[in-house]
Amino acid sequence: MDGVNLHVFTENAARLGMRIQETFNEHTRDLSITRGGASIFDMPDDKVKNIGKQLDSSSDREKLDAMKRLIALISKGRNVSNYFPQVVKNVASQNLEMRKLVYIYLLRYAEHEPDLALLSINTFQKDLSDPSPLIRAMALRVLSGIKVPMIRSLVVLAIKKCAADLSPYVRKAAALAIPKIFQLDSTQEPALISVIATLLRDRSPLSIGSAVIAFESVCPTRLDLLHQQYRRLCKILIDVDEWGQVDLLNLLLRYTRTMLSKPTISPNNESAEEVDGDLQLLLSSSEPLFQSKNPAVVLAVVRVFYYGAPPSWISKIVNPLLRILHASRENERVVLAYLFVITCAHPLLFSTQYPRLLVRTDDPSQVKRDKIKVLLNLCNIDNHQALLREFIDYADDVDDAVVADATHAIGQCARLVQSCTQQCLSALMTMIKSRHDVIVSNAVLVLKSLVQNQLLTGPPASMPSQSPLTIISQLARRIDDIKHPQARACVLWLVGQYSTTQGVSTVIEGVADWAPDVLRKSAKSFNTESPLVKLQALTLAAKLFLLCPMDQTLGLLSRYVFSLGKYDLDYDVRDRTRMLTSLLAGMSLTINGRETEEQGGVILRREQVMKVMFDGKAGIVDEEAIIHDRLSIGSLNLVIGKDMHGDSILPEWLEAGIDPALRQNEEDVAPSAPPPQAISSTVQQAQVSAGGTPVILTPSSSSTPSRDAKGSWRDLDKFYASDSDNKESESSSEEQESEDEGEDSGADESEDNEDDAEEDVKEESGESRTRI
Repeated sequence: MDGVNLHVFTENAARLGMRIQETFNEHTRDLSITRGGASIFDMPDDKVKNIGKQLDSSSDREKLDAMKRLIALISKGRNVSNYFPQVVKNVASQNLEMRKLVYIYLLRYAEHEPDLALLSINTFQKDLSDPSPLIRAMALRVLSGIKVPMIRSLVVLAIKKCAADLSPYVRKAAALAIPKIFQLDSTQEPALISVIATLLRDRSPLSIGSAVIAFESVCPTRLDLLHQQYRRLCKILIDVDEWGQVDLLNLLLRYTRTMLSKPTISPNNESAEEVDGDLQLLLSSSEPLFQSKNPAVVLAVVRVFYYGAPPSWISKIVNPLLRILHASRENERVVLAYLFVITCAHPLLFSTQYPRLLVRTDDPSQVKRDKIKVLLNLCNIDNHQALLREFIDYADDVDDAVVADATHAIGQCARLVQSCTQQCLSALMTMIKSRHDVIVSNAVLVLKSLVQNQLLTGPPASMPSQSPLTIISQLARRIDDIKHPQARACVLWLVGQYSTTQGVSTVIEGVADWAPDVLRKSAKSFNTESPLVKLQALTLAAKLFLLCPMDQTLGLLSRYVFSLGKYDLDYDVRDRTRMLTSLLAGMSLTINGRETEEQGGVILRREQVMKVMFDGKAGIVDEEAIIHDRLSIGSLNLVIGKDMHGDSILPEWLEAGIDPALRQNEEDVAPSAPPPQAISSTVQQAQVSAGGTPVILTPSSSSTPSRDAKGSWRDLDKFYASDSDNKESESSSEEQESEDEGEDSGADESEDNEDDAEEDVKEESGESRTRI
């Protein structure tokens, strides 16, 4: 008997062990599928061949494994459209994860297999009525993503159905499906606009952001749909999801600039501002979003305040921008672009915060350049010394673009703050002696503009070593050390433009001593120069010959340069040579032994040619300032520096906004409160409505207090005295009521006793009758 029991126990233990082993294998297999993502992407060819068998298997685990491998192959760019019929059969699977993968596959290949995709339409339509909102939303998402023209009417009906769904998640999916069907069939626009109007009236903040996206995609100009919803959208702005807040803020800003009046300063009081109430509602509703963790939301609020707020509100954008500046490198790049535009218009906002914008060693090249531009906008009389030292230090950077920006920033400091001009010139003259061609070239370019400004408008230099002509002479003597074509062209232009002397010349009368040598060097290297330098060499030769046409040496050099330019390979150089020789025809200039007078045409006098050559340039035009005026924050053009098709143009303000009554909603009208009534009147109304007899607690003749009563209550002692009298009268009335109640109760008791006696008599008479 014990042996039999031992045998049964052994068999049961073996079975239990096998079951535990199978369960363990199943769980470890699931673990390898979920965590071993690398094995799915690096599958051998035999695994790929078994995908079809796994999809036809009866095991959900095998199907799920096959779908994961298909999605992995799609992500690698493999064409797996041949499995479409087998995948469509699993569209109604009860496994939620399996159904998600099937939906992803259908979105990818439904356009290539429209006939087979139609087989799953009935399943999706059934899923639109599924009890789970997740399934309903997923079905609509896939149904709208299948780009089959034959089902567009069905998709529109599905969108209308889901737009009225009880779940906000499903309504959000309906809003996101509207742009897809509009892109597929634009003739459905009227029906889609009605759905968008319904979604904009939604009370749930979850679907508002998607409704705004649908509005911007289908009917961005139909701002009249927002009249009744504007105030409600402003109030629920803080409850919308983060990315929905960004879209909603941009839409509300566009609405305010189109429909509301521009904030103005009161003519009577300059410190007072006239701001529309609805605009103030938007600003007050969006101000708490400055504390958002999402930098995109903060930047959207900054855009609203910058383009929509009155001047006194703009200072609120300073701390939020500085807070998200160093959140990440990507944020820093975008925030610096915003700061550049803002500081161009309002430099005083960030003038005291410049230490937080200084360039760091580990900053990317573009970030360094953006910081230099922002710091340059902040330069003023108070901080120019510190910023100038920073710019001089940045000029030694390893990046050539940063060196160029820093050098140009030094020149801009001299223009912004006139008192530091000599300091800037000293720094630039030191840079010319550098062994790096990039530093020397950029310093020459900046010196050219500074010298030109000083000679045109600026006062004479206090130090003779830093006078404009002295600087030009130093540049002329270092022409061989300057290799950059644009810098060499600048030096040649300066030499030709300012080579005239008021004093006595030692070499050629009327020409500076260093000018002819520059022409000699440029003529010697004319054939190896770039076209830009050749053009300025021709201009230099013409100007020097014009200053002293009788000098034989200058005449020979000029003719030699013109002969080289006449046969140059660049057509711009040949055209410049032809133009200059025509201008100098009156000075009997000969080229290759032929008089230019034989060419005919109009011949100008020497004074006229001097006017054309030396006074032709009016001044310097700041092209960067013109470009900066076209930049707007919130556009992709501001960040990447190129015009983008998707950038929206912000409309201009209206002089007078539309009637505020159009934005009046039924909810905005508060219900009128009933007029205050005395206790007696309320009790009387209640009793009358109940059908009882009204009880008057106060005399009808004194329903309203008289002025004498009000006047007596102004005295505190009289008020307490009247209060005590009222309490005594109330107590006496309560006693009288209790006595009346006692009498009533006594009468009621007597009536009850009489009734009981009558009933006793009736019972006795009844008993006697039964006896008889």
